Amino acid sequence: MLDSTRAQQSPGRAPAARPVLLRRISLGMLAGLLIQYGLGMIVNLYVSVPARDHGGGVLTAVGRALANGPAALTVHAALGLLLILGAVNLVIRAAVLRLRLAAWLSAAALLAIVGAAASGAAFVGSGADGDSLAMALLTGVALLCYAVSLFVLGPAHPSRPPSGS
Repeated sequence: MLDSTRAQQSPGRAPAARPVLLRRISLGMLAGLLIQYGLGMIVNLYVSVPARDHGGGVLTAVGRALANGPAALTVHAALGLLLILGAVNLVIRAAVLRLRLAAWLSAAALLAIVGAAASGAAFVGSGADGDSLAMALLTGVALLCYAVSLFVLGPAHPSRPPSGS
């Protein structure tokens, strides 16, 4: 009895329930980024950024997008801020659990999301195609990081036999 308790609480491994939460958050971030990616395409193709928003800084662009922007741009900016919060949450949780590779992947995804947000704000300020491209490519990097993280974290229930057998 004592041995089974010790095996479950070994300091080198996190309890099985904890990585499940990381997988769920990673999957949620993946889904949120895909939605954000689609919204970004809609904004890029069908929304005209008001001329008054050109030439401002990053914080000014985000503030104007949230306060005065067309609806699609406002939703895009708000979701971007929520994704940054989710990414920070995931980095902290992975670090606390001492899952190094998951923490590094989450940190890389966080940096990519922040870079995409900065590129998006620069795009609102300048309208330059390069800023839009950087935003799209960095979103792809974040998506890849979360997909690899899901792979690294393994199956949801490793002790269960595969279904259909």
